[in-house]
Order: sequence, then C-alpha cells, then structure tokens
Amino acid sequence: MAVLNAALSDGRLTAQEHDERVDAALSARTLGDLAGLTTDLVMPGGQPIRLHDEGAIGALFRKESRGGRWVVPPVVTVNVVGGEMTLDFREAILSDRHTVLQAHVAGGTLRLFVPDGVTVTVEGTMVLGRQKGAAASSVPPPLDAPLIEVRALALLGEILVKTPPKPRRWLPGSRRQVRR
Repeated sequence: MAVLNAALSDGRLTAQEHDERVDAALSARTLGDLAGLTTDLVMPGGQPIRLHDEGAIGALFRKESRGGRWVVPPVVTVNVVGGEMTLDFREAILSDRHTVLQAHVAGGTLRLFVPDGVTVTVEGTMVLGRQKGAAASSVPPPLDAPLIEVRALALLGEILVKTPPKPRRWLPGSRRQVRR
C-alpha cells in the first residue's frame, strides 16, 4: 500500500489506477498477487515482496547474494562453483515450516544468515570441505520451530551458518568491581 500511495503522489499512477490496485491488494489471496501490483513501479531490488522465480540460485566464480524480503519456496537449489553465495533468511518469508536447501558447492562458500528460532541442519557428502554453525542432524528440532534442511554435496567447499549472537550471561560476582 505504501508503494502504491507513493506512486499516486508522484504521478506514476492515476487515481483510478490507484483505486484498482488498492482493491486488488485488499482482495489478494497469495503473495504472488501482491507482488504483481508493484512490478512496474519499483525496481526489482526495491520491491516490497520478491518472489523466488528462478530454477536455481547460483554463484559461478563470483560473489552473489539473496536477501531482503523474499519468499522462500519449500525446495531451493543452490549451486556455488569457485565463488561465494550468501543467503540471508533474516527478513525472508518461509513458505513452509520445513524448507529443503539442495546445495552443491565446489571450491566455494555458501553462507546462510538465519534469524533466531530457525533451526538449520546440514547433511550430505562433504569431500575436503567443512560445515560450521548448523545444529546436529541427530538432534530433533523443536516441533513449532521452522527448519531449514541443507542437503549438501560439497567438494573443497564450505557451508557456514550464522545466527544472531546469544547474549552473554554473567555469573554473580564475576564482574569486576568498579573503583571509585
């Protein structure tokens, strides 16, 4: 609605077009219906909702990233060859409680940024590669928590999962006394 109102005030939409799009937004049933209302008004990077419409996300010998507010489908394929891919899920909308990320990493790095409360597990084949920061796949995640399951095939690659830092707890009496 904010994008539509800004377009009306800038003169990019007439009052009639604005009213039609507002009515369509209020009666929208899916996120795809909403995303289609602003495609001609805002550049792709500034869209309020970005739908994942690609077959696979890839980084071939370069740095790529996907972040911001985007809708994550239940199954996502990521291919990284000699590059770096960053997937930021902190503002993403997970379309399902269980998301499968099929990752193929060869000589590159896949970084996942996830919000607090989202569990990430990594399983698969790692040949001379490493994974860091994911929960152990043998530990079941909480029933109500979203799960991102990374099914990896990594050759000389790494998969890094970053979560928000946990607050440090101080033991009583462990703080240094402030001298006056």
